[in-house]
Amino acid sequence: MSRAHMQAFIPGLELSRRFYTEAVRPLLEEAAPGIPHSGARIGSGSEVLGYDTARSADHEWGPRLQLFLHPHDVPRHAAHIRHVLAEHLPKIFHGYPTHFAPTGDGDIRVMQVTDGPVHHRVEVTSVSSWFTAALGFDPASGITPADWLATPTQLLAEVTAGAVFHDGLHVLSPLRTALRWYPHDIWLHVLACQWQRVSQEEAFVGRCGEVGDELGSAVIAARLVRDLMRLCLLMDRRYPPYGKWLGSAFARTPTAPRLTPVLTAALAATDWRTREDHLAHAYEIVALMHNQLELTDQVDPTTRAYHSRPFRVLRAERFTQALTARIKDPALRDLPVVGAVDQFVDSTDVLGRPELTRAAAGAVTLTARPRLGSVM
Repeated sequence: MSRAHMQAFIPGLELSRRFYTEAVRPLLEEAAPGIPHSGARIGSGSEVLGYDTARSADHEWGPRLQLFLHPHDVPRHAAHIRHVLAEHLPKIFHGYPTHFAPTGDGDIRVMQVTDGPVHHRVEVTSVSSWFTAALGFDPASGITPADWLATPTQLLAEVTAGAVFHDGLHVLSPLRTALRWYPHDIWLHVLACQWQRVSQEEAFVGRCGEVGDELGSAVIAARLVRDLMRLCLLMDRRYPPYGKWLGSAFARTPTAPRLTPVLTAALAATDWRTREDHLAHAYEIVALMHNQLELTDQVDPTTRAYHSRPFRVLRAERFTQALTARIKDPALRDLPVVGAVDQFVDSTDVLGRPELTRAAAGAVTLTARPRLGSVM
């Protein structure tokens, strides 16, 4: 994309809002007058979560959005609308090309000036089709516990962030509201499972260090820092995004100013005892946060020795047990303590494909009695 066509950086969500209002909607009203629709910018993309910068413009970023039609209007009007937009959208909008050219790297496209029809990134579809493709299920048909647990938090963040510019169908906004946060019992279960992850490795920082494995100790510490950051986001009722934006999301939590220096010190430590001291401090801060939520009876937030071994830990499983005891749904209480799919699957290739995350979560829910409901 030629820099000569660019003005000062406009955050992508604002660019999409202007694109809808000034360019897309007037053409839509000409192409399909009177057809109800909704317009939004949701789904994948750093701009949806509000983390984009000028660097983001190098791929899959620019004037783009979704147009949602009633399901019976999609076969009647979608192709014509796409054609009208391709022929009549401005080639440059607020300094940014509206044509997206292939890069040769799979389906990735980049803004590029063109003299012909624009290959635009205005997706024309129905709400149910879009959500089914994005999440693997249609929330309009109801959201089961299995649906919640089979969906990575990154995807839930993508469909509930961004912006709806117009909701003429009166469907999109209510569905986003329904997905805004977990039902209470699901939240308790996910929190319990996140504490469980901490409990499983908190003693290893010292054990690795004790045998002279400072690198192994540091790796464990980094894993624990990541788990604590995700735990804080979950406690603050925010869906943790994937790794690239985890720190950015955590920085917006109320506890970040207090906890960030402690976690940073734990990562910077060059010996296991210093590393353990900083992590112990972090554990106690997060434990106090748990008590302030009043989701359970108060749990002692102080660290202690790990059985007879001289390692300082929180014994985080105590928080897991306290949370699990408050879950009312017996099916959730019977589940293995592994949680939502991205609490036990760490493959980008799996987490980006709903059919795979639902298969992985289904393998877990099959062990619950009674069943949580189908995820297929």
